[in-house]
Amino acid sequence: MIYTALTKKAMKVAYEAHHGQTDRSGTPYIFHPFHVAEQMDDELSVCTALLHDVVEDTEITFEDLTGEFPEEVVEALRYLTRDKSMNYFDYIRNIRKNPIAKKVKQADLLHNSDVTRLSDCENISVEQISRLHGRYKRALEILHDAR
Repeated sequence: MIYTALTKKAMKVAYEAHHGQTDRSGTPYIFHPFHVAEQMDDELSVCTALLHDVVEDTEITFEDLTGEFPEEVVEALRYLTRDKSMNYFDYIRNIRKNPIAKKVKQADLLHNSDVTRLSDCENISVEQISRLHGRYKRALEILHDAR
C-alpha cells in the first residue's frame, strides 16, 4: 500500500467508520477495504479503495469527505456508492465512466468473489454463494467491456 498523509487520513476515516462492523464470516470489515487498497498503485486510488464503502455502509456523507479529500476521490466514491433504486448492472455500467472507480470496483469484486472469505460462514448457503459468484462474474465482464 502507498503511505502518504492523504492515504493515512483515508485509513483513519475508514477504520473509525467501519469500527465494530464484521463481514458475513465475522471478520472485522475493515480488512476488506484494506485488501482492496493494497491492490491499488496510486495515492488517489488507495484513498478511494479505503473509503469505497463508507458512504454506503456508515454514517459518513459525501459532505463529510468533501474538502477532506481531493475532488477526484469524492467523485469516484459517488460512482461507487450505489443508489439502491438503480439496477445493479446499470450501476456497474455507470462505474465504467470513472477510471478510479472502475479500478477500485474491479478489485472489490475480485475480493468479494474470493471463496475463502465465505468458507467460515455458517449463515450463507451454497446456492447463495453460487448466485453471488454469478453476479460478481457478470459485473466484472461488464467492467471489462469497453462498450
